[in-house]
Amino acid sequence: MTDLQTLETWFVTGSQHLYGPETLQRVAEDSQKIAQGLSQSEKIPVQVVFKPVLTTPDAIKKLCMEANNTENCIGLIAWMHTFSPAKMWIAGLSALRKPLAHLHTQYNRDLPWSSIDMDFMNLNQSAHGDREFGFIGARMRLNRKVIVGFWQDDEVVTEIGAWTRTAAAWHDTQRLKVARFGDNMRQVAVTEGDKVEAEIRLGYSVNGYGVADLVASVQKVTNAAIDKLVAEYDECYDVAAPLRPGGEQRQALREAARIELGLRAFLEEGNFKAFTDTFEDLPGLVQLPGVAVQRLMAAGYGFGAEGDWKTAALVRAMKVMGQGLPGGTSFMEDYTYDFGKRPKVLGAHMLEVCPSIAEGKPSLEMRPLSIGGKADPARLVFTARSGPAINVSVVDLGNRFRMIINEVDVIPPDEPLPKLPVARAVWVPRPNLKVGAAAWIYAGGAHHTGFSQVLTAQQMKDFADMAGMESVCIDSDTCLEEFRKELRLNDVYYFLSRAL
Repeated sequence: MTDLQTLETWFVTGSQHLYGPETLQRVAEDSQKIAQGLSQSEKIPVQVVFKPVLTTPDAIKKLCMEANNTENCIGLIAWMHTFSPAKMWIAGLSALRKPLAHLHTQYNRDLPWSSIDMDFMNLNQSAHGDREFGFIGARMRLNRKVIVGFWQDDEVVTEIGAWTRTAAAWHDTQRLKVARFGDNMRQVAVTEGDKVEAEIRLGYSVNGYGVADLVASVQKVTNAAIDKLVAEYDECYDVAAPLRPGGEQRQALREAARIELGLRAFLEEGNFKAFTDTFEDLPGLVQLPGVAVQRLMAAGYGFGAEGDWKTAALVRAMKVMGQGLPGGTSFMEDYTYDFGKRPKVLGAHMLEVCPSIAEGKPSLEMRPLSIGGKADPARLVFTARSGPAINVSVVDLGNRFRMIINEVDVIPPDEPLPKLPVARAVWVPRPNLKVGAAAWIYAGGAHHTGFSQVLTAQQMKDFADMAGMESVCIDSDTCLEEFRKELRLNDVYYFLSRAL
C-alpha cells in the first residue's frame, strides 16, 4: 500500500492586493498556522502543505498547473481569508486536474465584539470571500467538496481527513493497473462494461492475460518459499488438523501456497494493484485461488471474481481510503436471504472474502467447493464482526457509470454455521431488506460489491464526485418512491449535462 504520509494536499489561500502588504502578511501567517494545525492532526493522514497566498490570475494558474504536475499532490484545499475576486480563479480552476475542497472557515472562532474595527473586518472576510469563490465553482460546474465550520473543530477536521483519504484513493486510481486473468464469466451482464470508457473517466486500466501467464509464474515458485509461507499460515491461523504437518491435506496446502506466491509475484512484477479471475477459466492451476486471494486483499489489493474488473478497482480504492483505520474492507456478494422475523442478508462468496473484516482468528480449511471443477481449495473461514458497514457497487449504464451505496448493519448469525465452508457476513440493509433490496434492484446494482466497515457513504459519494460519476445512496431515510424519482431525474440530468 502507498504510505499516505508521503502524499500532500496543498492549502491555498485567496486574497488580493487591495488591502495592502500588512493585511496580506497577516493572511499568510494565519493561513500557515491553519495548514500546520491540520497537518499535525491525527485525523488527517496526509501532509497539509501551506502555499503562498494567491493574489493574481497568473499566480493562481501557475499553482494549479504545478499541482497537476506534482506526483505526490493529491488535491487542493482552498480558503478565501479575505475577498478574492473570483474571475482571477477562472484560468487556474479550468486547468486544475486534481480534486478540490473548499474550506469555508475563518481564522478566529469568536468575534471580539468590543474591539471590532474596520481593520478586523477587512482582514476576516471569509463569510463573503468564500461565497464569491463558491459562485465561480458553481458557474464553472466544478466537482468540489464544500466543508463549513471552524478549522479546529473536531467535526471539521474529521471531514477534511475523510476527504483527503478519498482524494488519496482517487490519486491511486489514476495510476491503477488491473490484471484480468481470463475473461468475464459466461453470459453474465453486470460484470461486463466499457474498459476504454473506464480508463477515460476513472483513470485505471484493465489488462487481460491468459491463465497460462499466471501458471508460468506459479511454476517458478521454489520449495523454500513455500516452506516459509506455509509456516506463516501455521502461525497466523487456526489450521485445520488435516492441513497441519503430517496431515493428509498438507501437500494440498502447499499447492495453495504455491498459487499465492506465484500470483503475488505476477502482480508485483507488473505493478498491478488489483486483479480478477474466473473459475470457468483457470486451466493449469490445481485448485482455485482461495486463501491466496484473501491474503492479497488483506495486503491491500483489489479483487473482483468472475472477471469483475469494476469491483476489483473499487475494492482497491476503498482499501486505500481505509488504510490505517480499524476495521476492514472486502470483496463481497449478496448470497442468500433470511425472510424471517428480522429479514437479513447472508453475504459470502465461493472463497474470496477478505480476513480484514473477521471477528477473531480465521480458521484455515480445505473442504469441497462443489463448483469450479478443481481440487478442494484452501480458504480462510470466519464470520465478520458486527457493526455498521456499507456495500458499494459500480455499474456501467452505457452512457455513464453509476455508484450505488447501501448502508447496512452487520449482526451475528442467528445460529452457528458449522457446515458453511466459506467466510461470511450477515447484515440488515437500511432501511430494511424490503426497501433496500428493491432500491438496489431499481438502481441496477450488481451482486458483487465492495464491503467496508471502515468507510462512510459520504466518502464514497465524494469519490464519485471526483470521478464525475453518478451516485445514489440507500440509507435509513430512503423512501422507495422518492428513490425512483431520483433515478429518473438523474437520467435526465446526466443526459443533459453532456451539453452543459
